[in-house]
Amino acid sequence: MQVFNSLTRCNEELKPLSNNEIRLYTCGPTVYNYAHIGNFRAYAFEDILRRAIQFAGMKIRQVMNLTDVDDKTIRGANQAGIPLTEYTKTYKDAFFADLAKLNIQPAEMYPAATDHIPEMIELVQKLIDKGVAYQSDDGSVYFNVRKFPGYGKLARIDFDNQRTGARCASDEYDKENVGDFALWKSWEESDGPVGWDSPWGKGRPGWHIECSAMSMKYLGESFDLHTGGIDNLFPHHENEIAQAEAATGKPFVTTWMHCAHLRVNGEKMSKSLGNFYTLRDLIDKGFSGREIRYVLISSHYRSALNFAFDALADARKSLQRIDECVDKCSDGAVPDWAQEHLKRFSEAVLDDLNMPRAFASLFDLVRETNAKGGVGVLSVFKRMDEVLGVIFFGKAKKVELPEEIKQKLEARAAARAAKDWALSDKLRDEIASLGWVVKDSKEGQTCTLRT
Repeated sequence: MQVFNSLTRCNEELKPLSNNEIRLYTCGPTVYNYAHIGNFRAYAFEDILRRAIQFAGMKIRQVMNLTDVDDKTIRGANQAGIPLTEYTKTYKDAFFADLAKLNIQPAEMYPAATDHIPEMIELVQKLIDKGVAYQSDDGSVYFNVRKFPGYGKLARIDFDNQRTGARCASDEYDKENVGDFALWKSWEESDGPVGWDSPWGKGRPGWHIECSAMSMKYLGESFDLHTGGIDNLFPHHENEIAQAEAATGKPFVTTWMHCAHLRVNGEKMSKSLGNFYTLRDLIDKGFSGREIRYVLISSHYRSALNFAFDALADARKSLQRIDECVDKCSDGAVPDWAQEHLKRFSEAVLDDLNMPRAFASLFDLVRETNAKGGVGVLSVFKRMDEVLGVIFFGKAKKVELPEEIKQKLEARAAARAAKDWALSDKLRDEIASLGWVVKDSKEGQTCTLRT
């Protein structure tokens, strides 16, 4: 399996350091709000990566952190006037519910930052003892980037052309500013009740130290693979490397992978532009988790993804086409032509997760299955779906239609009989917004619960 390593800027074979098991750390959500579709672009990419690793015959141990203490979570809890744990629980629960809607496989572990403060304090103390960290006058502890010779190797930073020397106290800071960053932040009045005792006084960990401490606890001082969005590459991932390698003297991570940004209708997602969507927003508009997942995984992870409602509508049509084909398939001896499509699909997936080519192979299989019949082809679709996670197997079960849906279907049938296509489409969309799918055929309309 070949992947693009952000550290070396080369395609390399992904090989486990030991026991045919890839140890993977993925940067999880900061649980101060509902995750948006830009976040889920990264989580969907990581799910495809996880599935591809298993598809290639390797085992996996994935750790995804939950950042439940940082500037944003503290500010949100204090503004709401509730304890930090109560505030973040709402968004933790929502995050896991969203993962399930998108058919994202669960990681083996989801460590929360607030459960690992002792490990973070221990790591900060090691860095002080090594001479690469220092305590400031206010009690905060900073990492001295000039004391770690390898700093900047992931982001390829040219120190001579960067502003340096400033202290970066906030968790997220100017990416042009290569400065000493906070490992431990001393307590301030604005932190309210949030704080832990430490050798340097009451305070709380900086964001970057959280991931270094938790990843090494569960995956070891050196492990195989670390992923995230491209916006995490600097400063977050750069700082993770510095903290870990300065403390242990060992290589931290062998392979780094980053996915590109998501844009909405060609523009950066922004609340001010009115194009900021959570998963809940899209589901409320009548789209299913399966349709959203389809769009999120259909492009190459290193290419910017342009998310648009037209793409969701196209995904619905594509999935319907796949479902109708799969419903015709059965088990049996796999024909050679179907094996060839699976071979090309496998080659695409194992070539740095080339999902456009993988989907092309899937639809080549659909087209030829429709032409030649589906005997023996079902297992090929199932094998492909081990990576894709979007195919629905088995005809939809009959479910009793609610009275409201029945009335809308009757009204739609009358509209179609009267050739009032505008009203027919409007009623179809209303039915879809309630979680049901209408299909038209020569025999009339059928309605099934969206999967």
